[in-house]
Amino acid sequence: MSSPAPPAPASSTLALASALIERRSITPADGGCQDLVAERLAPLGFTLETIAAGGVVNLWARRGTRAPLVCLAGHTDVVPTGPLDAWHSDPFVPVVRDGYLYGRGAADMKGSVAAFVTAVERFVAAHPAAPGSIAIALTSDEEGPSVDGTVRIVEALQARGESIDWCIVGEPSSVNVLGDMIKNGRRGTLSGTLVVHGVQGHIAYPHLADNPIHALAPALAELAALRWDDGNEYFPPTTWQCSNIHAGTGATNVIPGALELQFNWRYSTASTREDLVARLEDVLRRHGVKYTLALPSSGVPYLTPRGTLVDVATAAIEAATGVTPELSTTGGTSDGRYLAAVCREVVELGPVNATIHKVDERVKAADLDTLSAIYADILERLLLPAR
Repeated sequence: MSSPAPPAPASSTLALASALIERRSITPADGGCQDLVAERLAPLGFTLETIAAGGVVNLWARRGTRAPLVCLAGHTDVVPTGPLDAWHSDPFVPVVRDGYLYGRGAADMKGSVAAFVTAVERFVAAHPAAPGSIAIALTSDEEGPSVDGTVRIVEALQARGESIDWCIVGEPSSVNVLGDMIKNGRRGTLSGTLVVHGVQGHIAYPHLADNPIHALAPALAELAALRWDDGNEYFPPTTWQCSNIHAGTGATNVIPGALELQFNWRYSTASTREDLVARLEDVLRRHGVKYTLALPSSGVPYLTPRGTLVDVATAAIEAATGVTPELSTTGGTSDGRYLAAVCREVVELGPVNATIHKVDERVKAADLDTLSAIYADILERLLLPAR
């Protein structure tokens, strides 16, 4: 039986999280955050690889060459602050007030990144010859378009045939208290723009025109009412929502010549992108709509069923907090969807998400060292299962 990792020095994770918050890394900037992390990882025997693309900086740091490989993944970029005068303190000057660490990125997700580092430091100190490998993957393009971020790390791994056995993404998954929710998957997202073609004309002579609004209306009603699937054990049913619709010249006596509609699916693993698009186009064709369809952006769903990683993460949370986490696939998308291409089991586990992207973003200071302890325990349970 291996000896457990020693407790982190008081506030060690808090100190690193504060140092990361000080670095102004509004997406896609990294602000030197990854350099700071690299400085902490290099003495632990990590091989450091910078993967840069399109002005985005990504870090792939790996310790060890043998399987199994456990990856801790996250991002160093943050969203813009919003109006500075609405904050009670400078968003890039970390402040602990009433037991909370305030600053942009405190919860999303510099706190988790700091907990990754201190968890690995504790694990390596306790188990310097542990079998398997540990990796930390960081990007500065998660809050932006996510074109040159984690996906570039995944492409590099695929090119050399490198895979991950288990991956923990440090997204703020908790709802009310630390550890009360684990994200074991996310819905896919698929956005589109539909242009309905008509013939512009005078309102008084509708027989000489073709109104695209009238042409689309019955099809739109059917699409809005359509049940795309029933979901499954882990996912709610797929939803389709119209987010914007525009037609007309602004004049009240002109029939428009075209209509533009923007929409989005949030879809489960019960459906595929191809099936959803085919069903939409079938509705349009049956209603005789003349259209052009563009699908510029998408993200596939991913799911990690109950198994090794879910069980280990649950046990680690219960040991550290006494809380039994709920499994959920709710919310938006995350970089877990990219990592799932090279990893058989991916979960998201991080601090309370109540203030992410808000003014006065904050995280309970004491939760940071607890989160570090959870990550360290997960490493031990996966890499030292006989301890």
